[in-house]
Amino acid sequence: MCSDDFVEAQTGNSYSLTDNEVRVWRIGCDLPSAQFTKLQLILSSDERERAERFHFDVDGRRSVVARGSLRLLLGQILGLPPKSLCFEYGEFGKPRLTNLPEHRIQFNVSHSGDLILIAVAKGRAIGVDIERIRPDVDLDGVAARFFSANEYRNLALLTGPDKYEGFFTCWTRKEAFLKAKGGGLSAPLDQFDVSFLPHEDARLLETRPDREEAGRWKLIPLAVPAGYVAALAVEGFDWTLKCLEGSD
Repeated sequence: MCSDDFVEAQTGNSYSLTDNEVRVWRIGCDLPSAQFTKLQLILSSDERERAERFHFDVDGRRSVVARGSLRLLLGQILGLPPKSLCFEYGEFGKPRLTNLPEHRIQFNVSHSGDLILIAVAKGRAIGVDIERIRPDVDLDGVAARFFSANEYRNLALLTGPDKYEGFFTCWTRKEAFLKAKGGGLSAPLDQFDVSFLPHEDARLLETRPDREEAGRWKLIPLAVPAGYVAALAVEGFDWTLKCLEGSD
């Protein structure tokens, strides 16, 4: 799984970040009320309004925890008040900081079920994705529509629980790569291949039309509880990974 297992984050820590370091935080949505309130208070007004618009309370709570934790962690890295951070959004919805043009911080957030992942790097593109393995998905139908021909053939080799895990492993690796590039699911998922069969190392196998692009990215599976799969995509190879549990 993750080359560096998740370790508990130290309370009140500040996080320096070097050019050759990538950090991933794993955060649970079930926070004590005091910590949840703290995250609510550092959100911008539009972030609070967005969380309040969710139909289900669980979705609104997840939104507060994800965005509040992101602000808290970025503030600790940059040495700035979390509430002072400003975000803008790219063409496909990927957020970036706007009021710190020289910081070079890249980040990405993903959530599923009760878990949130926040990945941060400096000066390199990064994407993360986590998915809860769901038994109600039409694996063959979705794979036929979105996977490459080679991935579809490999998925057909799997049966039972292995097929479900293989499907979501493939999906998280593909989405992490697309999120790192900033396109999200707007880009065609069948224009590149990832490994996902049991005992295969995580790897971007082929990219089309630029075949050399596959050699510029590293894919890593992340350690998550049973019933979930997660992946990290990072530009370049000259970096080390540190995984932390909790945001405060």
